[in-house]
Amino acid sequence: MADVIVLGGGIIGLTSAVRLAEAGADVTVWAPDDPRDTVSSIAAAVWYPTHTDYAPRLLTWAGRTYDEFTRQAAAGVPGVLLRATRNLEREASGAVPWWASAARDVTIGPAAPPYARTVRFTAPLVEMNVYLPWLRSRVTVRRRAVTDLAEALAEAPVVVNATGLAAGRLAGDPDVFPARGQIVLVANPGLTESVRAGGDPGSYVHPRSSDVVLGGTFEVGRWDTGPDPATRATILRRCTALVPALAGAPVLGERVGLRPCRTGGPRVERDGAVVHAYGHGGAGMTLAWGCADEVTALVTGGVTSGR
Repeated sequence: MADVIVLGGGIIGLTSAVRLAEAGADVTVWAPDDPRDTVSSIAAAVWYPTHTDYAPRLLTWAGRTYDEFTRQAAAGVPGVLLRATRNLEREASGAVPWWASAARDVTIGPAAPPYARTVRFTAPLVEMNVYLPWLRSRVTVRRRAVTDLAEALAEAPVVVNATGLAAGRLAGDPDVFPARGQIVLVANPGLTESVRAGGDPGSYVHPRSSDVVLGGTFEVGRWDTGPDPATRATILRRCTALVPALAGAPVLGERVGLRPCRTGGPRVERDGAVVHAYGHGGAGMTLAWGCADEVTALVTGGVTSGR
């Protein structure tokens, strides 16, 4: 019998399992799909707390995650890069972004209309197609789906519920909902800077090693996962206007995923023998390692350390 069963093979489940194993626990991950088939594998996976409001613990998680990915990039962990990033914002509030203290090299300057200011910083970027298998290699993973948390509790004294959208059913949580995201992948013409433009829905251009992730959409409550040709055309048009060097870049593919959102933000808490860790929406990569520290403390009864 394992000490802990982690339900869910996405970025939250796998990082939690790795941290628990590092703390000395005998951990098994149960996941119905290979990590490369989870919504985490579709994510642009660039550090930024998108669609996330300030909360002290979220700032802590974001800072710890930033530090961990920075360390991993320096250590040559597969799929972890650091990118110069430029955020174009439509409002010049004068305030420093709430997440700025969690990042590095944050500077604020002017921007050309229709944008009011530019926020520059260095952001970790993760290529999930190689990073998720790297995480998986560090823990024991079983291909197993569950219909009730009791199935896992029958085989381990503690269960971590990191099941994303499925947590709405497993935990009986009506606050869980999807936010559909569609991205387009194009060949990289030599870009190394990430660009993000505010608005509704906003646009982003995130260059990886051999391609560029273009987005995006944030369609709350929409469950379908088929790519929409009109959305693809809109994304290409917006992103090319934002970064003209993309003009003519061959389209390599497109993907659709359902972000596991939750009204009120992520649920990370212990309820008896179950530690819940779900509802991170589009900020799973941004909060993952800090959240994993919290999960480990909740499982072991320890106290998470400062940044």
